[in-house]
Amino acid sequence: MVDIARGFLLRPPSGGSFRFDAGTLCLELLLTGGPGELARWESLYGPADLVEWAGRSRLPDGLAPRVEPEEVTAARELRNAVHRLVSARIGGREPGPADLAIVDAAAAHPPPVPRFGPGGTRAWVPGATGAQVLSAVARDAVDLFTGPYAGRIRECGADDCGLVFVDTSRPGRRRWCSMERCGNRHKVRAHRARQPDGGGGEGGECAGGATGGA
Repeated sequence: MVDIARGFLLRPPSGGSFRFDAGTLCLELLLTGGPGELARWESLYGPADLVEWAGRSRLPDGLAPRVEPEEVTAARELRNAVHRLVSARIGGREPGPADLAIVDAAAAHPPPVPRFGPGGTRAWVPGATGAQVLSAVARDAVDLFTGPYAGRIRECGADDCGLVFVDTSRPGRRRWCSMERCGNRHKVRAHRARQPDGGGGEGGECAGGATGGA
């Protein structure tokens, strides 16, 4: 898995913002929308959108791929397949053969080629394509679903949030997409529930309604 942690700044329609770390590259792509009801949060409309996502993802800066329109369509197809594989994993179901084939096809392309930059920093061989970016995502998905963290793919524990992440923490007890968002909401609700008057809950949404920010 690509393990250079960065995190996305998300801004749900309910207000505020919070930093979300999906834990791995392939799950970061799910923040751009998805199949079914998630289609209303679509954000991959053209090549510039995929380039922007790559720049904000846990791929190191400086990749700047050249993306063609058909590669954006392939990105949406790969993302939706990963969404369904995540749903199957969390639900204890067998993965769909068609979705596995989509990931395999994307992974078959060569990934971006890393090289040393100035001062020994990480850089990329110029000229990466959108297909190469998707190959990195697909290979990351194969590593995730077949590796030691496959059993740690989780959905946020909040009822009004559907963000998914892989728990890479040492104790393996991560419950929330973000402690500053859903974790804090849970603490507030639990505190109010213990009050003599019963308190009240704080509404809001996290998942599909979360939009990215710089």
